[in-house]
Amino acid sequence: QVHLVEFGGGLVQAGGSLRLSCAASGTTAGINLMGWYRQAPGNQRELVATMSTNGRTTTYANSVKGRFTISRDKNMVYLQMNSLKPEDTAVYYCNARFNTANYYWGQGTQVTVSS
Repeated sequence: QVHLVEFGGGLVQAGGSLRLSCAASGTTAGINLMGWYRQAPGNQRELVATMSTNGRTTTYANSVKGRFTISRDKNMVYLQMNSLKPEDTAVYYCNARFNTANYYWGQGTQVTVSS
């Protein structure tokens, strides 16, 4: 069992920055991938960014490339979000994945970007 807790959401003006953090605890050995997803009202949950455990592989949604940066440190994963836009408004969820059938979600943290 893995427990994920996110920190760092909030309200920011367009063009501003936020840093999200996620702490993983429990049976974390064997996690292959950690990352961030988001879900805006009326939309499906979508990938924002992921990073492999060894840090060699990162994936970003096209909409955030060049603005967001994912990083990891042991059982922490971070998302630095710069040049935020109103369309980045969503609940952001941390994800830890052992394989395609075994993964965990955090409770989510709200990010609101005002225009």
